[in-house]
Amino acid sequence: MTPILCLGHSALDAIYEVPAIPTTPIKVLATGFTETGGGMAANASVAVARLGARAHYWGRVGADDVGTRILAQLGAEGVDTRAVRRIAGATSPTAAILVAPGGERLICIYNDPRLDPDPSWLPLDRVPQFAAVLADVRWPAGAAAVLDRARAAGIPAVLDADVGPPEATRDLCRRATHVAFSEPGLALTAGTDSPGEGLRRIAAEFTAVVGVTLGEAGFLWLDGGRERRVPAPVVDAVDTLAAGDVWHGAFALALGEGRAIEAAARFANAAAAIKCTRAGGRLGAPVRREVEALLAAG
Repeated sequence: MTPILCLGHSALDAIYEVPAIPTTPIKVLATGFTETGGGMAANASVAVARLGARAHYWGRVGADDVGTRILAQLGAEGVDTRAVRRIAGATSPTAAILVAPGGERLICIYNDPRLDPDPSWLPLDRVPQFAAVLADVRWPAGAAAVLDRARAAGIPAVLDADVGPPEATRDLCRRATHVAFSEPGLALTAGTDSPGEGLRRIAAEFTAVVGVTLGEAGFLWLDGGRERRVPAPVVDAVDTLAAGDVWHGAFALALGEGRAIEAAARFANAAAAIKCTRAGGRLGAPVRREVEALLAAG
């Protein structure tokens, strides 16, 4: 099985299904509830495992009950968590999430500042054993260390560039071989709401392949300065939570398997689309035969 490393954020998500996302302070009665593991890199690692690869998750959680539950859920999915650091006195990350019909969501996240950012404990000598690495922006120091080591080893070093401090994101862009932004993350980092212009601004500064996920509009990237797009499959979305994380996990895996950008994006688009048809965040991540069936269908 192809070994893939995912580094960054993990959490325990409390997901509430609601009739609509509130726009004013109000009491909302949920119509459904699910508790499951979450977090960008952790979700990606689950997606990688379900797609038939050997997934490793590196990150930090508290030495608390929530941390124990986070790691137990990852382990139950077949994710290797032996290189996770548990920090005494810190609260593990949690999120409260409201999901409306059609899949839109509102997310409130708590990340304890006592989660030590020091990456010196990471087993970086193991990085060359992976076919690709994926890092998110939630732990910049850890992401920088892993991306640097992967790039030096000549393996794909993929950055999940969601919303984060722009200067930290730009520093990580410099270290990655492939940067896949979320649309809000690109707008914040590049300073423009135009995805194409945003990618051109980033590409002018960095050597990485740069692209942006656009939800139902697919994936847009620059190929020699020219905009290229892979459309997303048309599905009836019921929950978009974790779709971007599933996309990034599938994309990193496809690159690790040697696929070119277009084929990797098509594979990732299919995985994310299937996830959107299922409620429960990462619980809806597909297995490989489902992705291959959707791709074969056209």
